[in-house]
Amino acid sequence: MSGSYPPSPNPAIRVRVGLPNAAPRDYYFTTTFRIGRVAECELCIEDPHVSRQHATVGFGNGQWWVQDLNSANGIWMDGQRVQTIAISQTVTFRLGVEGPWVMMQADTPSIQAKAAVQVPAQQPIGGETRMIASYTEKYLTGKTDTPAGERTMMIRKAFTRVQKKQKRKHWIVVGALVVLLAGVGGFAWYRDQQVRKQTAMAQELFYSMKSLDVDIANVERLVADSSGPQGVEQIRKFRERRTQMENQYDKFLSGLKLYDKQLSEEERLILRMARVFGECELAAPPEFITEVKSYIGKWQSSPRYKTAIERALSNGYHVRISKEFLDRGLPPQFFYLAMQESNFEPLISGPMTYKGYAKGMWQFIPETGEKYGLKTGPLFEMPRPDPGDDRHNWEKATVAASKYIKDIYSTDAQASGLLVMASYNWGEHRVIKLLQTMPANPKERNFWQVLTKYRDKWPNETYDYVYYIFSAAVIGENPRLFGFQFDNPLSHLEKR
Repeated sequence: MSGSYPPSPNPAIRVRVGLPNAAPRDYYFTTTFRIGRVAECELCIEDPHVSRQHATVGFGNGQWWVQDLNSANGIWMDGQRVQTIAISQTVTFRLGVEGPWVMMQADTPSIQAKAAVQVPAQQPIGGETRMIASYTEKYLTGKTDTPAGERTMMIRKAFTRVQKKQKRKHWIVVGALVVLLAGVGGFAWYRDQQVRKQTAMAQELFYSMKSLDVDIANVERLVADSSGPQGVEQIRKFRERRTQMENQYDKFLSGLKLYDKQLSEEERLILRMARVFGECELAAPPEFITEVKSYIGKWQSSPRYKTAIERALSNGYHVRISKEFLDRGLPPQFFYLAMQESNFEPLISGPMTYKGYAKGMWQFIPETGEKYGLKTGPLFEMPRPDPGDDRHNWEKATVAASKYIKDIYSTDAQASGLLVMASYNWGEHRVIKLLQTMPANPKERNFWQVLTKYRDKWPNETYDYVYYIFSAAVIGENPRLFGFQFDNPLSHLEKR
């Protein structure tokens, strides 16, 4: 004979999930559950289009509902992103634009039958069971009114001794479990404290490297002006010291297993690129990763990225630009700043500014261009190509841009590539004015700290500008991962 647990107050819901190159799988739920990529979710779907915490499904007002958890990838139905879906009968939607499809079907008798948990039913007390119960009451517990004889009393005493021994063993086991749990909890607390300590030490080491980067940049500027042999030797020693610090920092990261955690390949690339541009990946806030993903989506939805990269590759811009920045000790990924400025078009003219038209691949205004050795032409007051204007000479302009960026990099921007980008777009004097109100160390003057304190003062154009360049650099590390049919445009650097 069999029975079942009391039915859930909610009807069951059937969930079918379809993944590429795999047969659909069915699941059944009767209580609220979460959908996501992490193991903590009741419905875990390991797919790069699924967010860590993607959606929640619950029952209310007489029916099931699907609610997007403000995920980066979103819930898509009939080509539109939706926030909430009511499951009245059968509904199909996607997790992400190109993610796995999910079909949900509200309760039917067949589903409810599958969802019920079958367990053995308790036998009624009667016959043999009733007889065992009466003997227990009479001989062992003394709960009957029948007088007990000497033999019965002996049995009861023996039973009492057995009970005491069992209770003693029970409390010994409970005590041992308590000690064990206390030990596990203590170890977990100790481990957590060690992780916090190592993380803090790693961050301190990282920002010490950043201070050294600023020193190296300043010495390099002096050497460029004087060409003194003492400065060259000092730079060499600084670089050796920085290499040692970076190796030590890598050991910290290995011990903390930052990149071994449940991160998607996309998230790993975002953290690595943050480090390339001078920001500590251990300090990256979750909202930064989410925001970068949204800008990656904007690149994916437009042909602009593909068109610009093809232009750069066909003209060899990628080789010359990356070499120029590497030779100045700067990340070669500043290559993507030119893409944001001009889509790698050397003859382009930008909008009119109060200081004149910006021109060329790096969009120099006349004043800044002349400061870095670019002669303006006779048509500088007109938004059209000018053969006599050095700003249209992409090689000369690239050298000027690398010098300009190096100067920003070595000043109050404190070797933060993201603050350098903001300065290039908004004007270094405006950014430096904000930076000088903050503590003079890279840890408290990094991109995230500045943005947290002064986001209301940043123009939206500058905010977009930084995120577009950074997300473009992330895509460039592995374009095929993001749906682009070409390889890393800077892959030639790996052969150096």
